[in-house]
Amino acid sequence: MPAIAARRVSSGERLNARAKPGKLAAALEERGVRLTRQRRVLLQVMDSAESHMDAGAILRRARKLDPRVHRVTVYRTLDLLKRHGLIDELDLLHLRGDQHYYESHGPRDHIHIACLRCGKVREFESRLFEQLKRQIERDCGIKITVTRTEIGGYCEHCRQ
Repeated sequence: MPAIAARRVSSGERLNARAKPGKLAAALEERGVRLTRQRRVLLQVMDSAESHMDAGAILRRARKLDPRVHRVTVYRTLDLLKRHGLIDELDLLHLRGDQHYYESHGPRDHIHIACLRCGKVREFESRLFEQLKRQIERDCGIKITVTRTEIGGYCEHCRQ
């Protein structure tokens, strides 16, 4: 197994995009969840997402693969994936109002860093973040199962 980098920073894309195609479908099948044709299309869209997508973007992409995908199926599938702990629902600092975005889990947790002016969202992974989580577990006597960390500021371009 290759060594994990001390830190990784995206330039706007998701760090873990295409980490393991078919991961969501396999996880649901392991749990005995029936995978309909529409659900498989939605899982394919989610697995291959290179950016954070809202439900509307997921629906538009899915309909390019299968025009029969229904909006209701999108929301039901997102709910199913959230209940099984396979995706995160993010508000990304409410940069676009109350809109929510969805992403599948990668091999390591990451921090979302958003520019409050232009809205660009980057992802950041670090061994230091992993160490902080372990310290929190020790100090607070909790087993962390989910983290959602968002940081807002102004990117280099917007500060000029």
